[in-house]
Amino acid sequence: MCWEEGGQARQARWRSESGAPPPRRVAVADDRMPAEVAYRLACEGTSLLWRGDFHGARQLLGAMTRRAARGPRRSRGARRVAAGPAEAFHLHRQEQGRRARVLGMLLVPLDADWSVPLRRAPDVRRACTEAYGPADGPSLVSLRELLGVVGAHEWRAKGVPVPALGGDRVHPYYGVFSPVRGEYVDLVARAPLPGGRPALAYDIGTGTGVLAAVLARRGVGRVVATDQDPRALACARDNLARLGLADAVEVVRADLFPAGRAPLVVCNPPWLPARPSSPVERAVYDPGSGMLRGFLGGLAAHLAPGGEGWLILSDLAEHLGLRTRAELLGLVDGAGLRVVDRLDTRPVHPRAADPSDPLHAARAAEVTSLWRLAVHD
Repeated sequence: MCWEEGGQARQARWRSESGAPPPRRVAVADDRMPAEVAYRLACEGTSLLWRGDFHGARQLLGAMTRRAARGPRRSRGARRVAAGPAEAFHLHRQEQGRRARVLGMLLVPLDADWSVPLRRAPDVRRACTEAYGPADGPSLVSLRELLGVVGAHEWRAKGVPVPALGGDRVHPYYGVFSPVRGEYVDLVARAPLPGGRPALAYDIGTGTGVLAAVLARRGVGRVVATDQDPRALACARDNLARLGLADAVEVVRADLFPAGRAPLVVCNPPWLPARPSSPVERAVYDPGSGMLRGFLGGLAAHLAPGGEGWLILSDLAEHLGLRTRAELLGLVDGAGLRVVDRLDTRPVHPRAADPSDPLHAARAAEVTSLWRLAVHD
């Protein structure tokens, strides 16, 4: 990014995990800037480079967030009413994107060692190193993203207790989906293992490694866990080592399947066929159901005779009108697979019981299932 400040030309690296382009206009802001002015400038596409107190920046972001929650000012007749759940979902995503763009306009500087050169700024150096890697010169980042980096560092340090692992904790990395919604993990913990205790299992798209750990704890002889994301691979290796399972689980980089066949192949793909807007959303949104189609399409070729594939999938996409049950079963049948059984569970996350959520009806009806699949005879 290039801008002028104090009559001098300045420049710094622009940093955005969501891939947002660098703002074209920059205004220097501090504690004297009213929230209404800041919000208006951000809506107009002007970024605000903060030079005041760090806590003042957080307060300003909170004020801008409250204004963004009210939505853009439109006349009553101009408000668009969704014609159905699919349109409601897309309008919701559009509004989320608009808010993210506006709130991402409040920027803070990072020095070459990841420190924040503002009054009362916290020490974020370790959090930034975990998220971004070694420091590579001065940069600018949205305060919203920086707070996310700090929050991810705190989650990573604290860990998430997993009941299916006896309460042992999994430590998610920045950009790797956290198993805070544990119902899908519980399904893997209670589904009957094919053949009693299979000697080998594949965990496709392992993320934090939590499902691979559950399988290993259940007595599977050897687990091969795959992923393409370097952060996920490092996260899974770290968690498996913490759990004492490094010798039982091999973590490998692969596009879906490793070489060979296994009597059990498990996959928890992203549940919604939509485009992600940030790295962590790649665990939730799967454009065109690409990973789901890839898993089902390649499963038969990677199952040992008599083996099973476990597909863990929410039906939220069906309630939102993004995918039908017939389409899902058509993918299963078209891949030469049959359904052996299905285990269901209801989500317990707070949004499922929040009537103010724009997608409440779909979330309240959601069921998460583990589909036990086998090759057609």
